[in-house]
Amino acid sequence: MSWTRLQVARWLAVVTVIYGLMFYTVGAAVKPDYSSVSQYISELNATSTAYAVEMGRFGFLPLGLFFGLFLLVAAPLAQVEGRSRMGWYLLWSQPVAFLSVFLAPCDAGCPDSGSFSQIVHNAFGLLTYFAGALGLLLLAAAPVLSGTSARSFLRFTGVAFVVLFVVMLQPEVASVRGLIQRFADALLGGAVLVIAWGLLAPRPQVK
Repeated sequence: MSWTRLQVARWLAVVTVIYGLMFYTVGAAVKPDYSSVSQYISELNATSTAYAVEMGRFGFLPLGLFFGLFLLVAAPLAQVEGRSRMGWYLLWSQPVAFLSVFLAPCDAGCPDSGSFSQIVHNAFGLLTYFAGALGLLLLAAAPVLSGTSARSFLRFTGVAFVVLFVVMLQPEVASVRGLIQRFADALLGGAVLVIAWGLLAPRPQVK
């Protein structure tokens, strides 16, 4: 069976989403005293906690690589131009986000300040959340999505990314901040699939 580039790209999109779901579920299940409701996702590989190295090596690292590989394979197929092309470039912030969690894990509890790794972690978190939000909003402007529910979904996800990021940092929602972050990541997973099926098209055949 000969796979087209479009099929490979869409397969990678599905693999990225499923791998992320499996990692979040299994990681939370095996990590002692971890709560998916109240703890950030990045606390899975927080320094000096149980299975931190394994969570980074077998969770965040491959997830970032899968996401990046999807964007790399899909790039020539993306029907983007102008603002939406800039949105595609900004979407690279998301695999960077996962790789940065692997390379610069947070301290236990993911505090506002702490070790050098925590400071780098916070900086990349802030940068990649807002870059991802802007990227999704710009991707929604792609002409091919005009008048479609896909455009509305990408716009909603871009706005929600910023709102949920700000909300989950508030002390008043500390008991459910993990749940809030997972909702944001679920929207991101949906956006990946929307992009794979709504923005990608086969390249014209050269005669």
